[in-house]
Amino acid sequence: MKKSINFSEIMLWLVMLLPFGYLAMIWSGLPETVPTHFNIKGEPDGWGSKSTLIWVPAFLVVLGYGLTWLIPKIDPKRKIEQMGEKYERLRWVIIGLMSALSCVIIFSAQSEGGAISNQLITIVLGLAFVLLGNYFQTIRHNYFIGIRTPWTLENETVWKNTHRMAGKWWMLGGLAVILTALLLPNDFVMPIFLVITGVITLVPIVYSYLEYKKLGKATAG
Repeated sequence: MKKSINFSEIMLWLVMLLPFGYLAMIWSGLPETVPTHFNIKGEPDGWGSKSTLIWVPAFLVVLGYGLTWLIPKIDPKRKIEQMGEKYERLRWVIIGLMSALSCVIIFSAQSEGGAISNQLITIVLGLAFVLLGNYFQTIRHNYFIGIRTPWTLENETVWKNTHRMAGKWWMLGGLAVILTALLLPNDFVMPIFLVITGVITLVPIVYSYLEYKKLGKATAG
């Protein structure tokens, strides 16, 4: 068991290092000044030294790896640890998506004028919504990951019901994001992505409150 865990962790490290390796491969061909910030249309509106690109995978992937490794160890109720292999697969999803997103951002530094494709980045983010939504039902009641509202944290039944509902919304929202990126012009992609993100974020919050109130009335009755 210990060997398989170590092997899995080594493979996760390799996934984490992929954007660093990609950056090293294209380093000599990068201009000295690269875009560091983009507007809603994907056009660069901030510039800096190409060395700043190192911070992209450092922030997204390394930080993501560190947090997913640390959280089970500091979870006071050990609920995340009890997820076992399901949590390990969730870690793979998170680190893999962060690695892919880092590569997309680094790739944009090579393109003419430094413009980043809203289609490409939103496809990755849409895929993230689909995969994370698929895992929502497996996340145990905890203080660190999932939809943590005062009502889901207060009541485990509210937690389960909210995550069951939210998983469907996130998966549908992710598919809508991907279709938007594939079918619509670049200028429309990011605004629609922001609207979809707002909806799939707010709906579960409101639902958790209504579900908590409904269970409270049922208990009182």
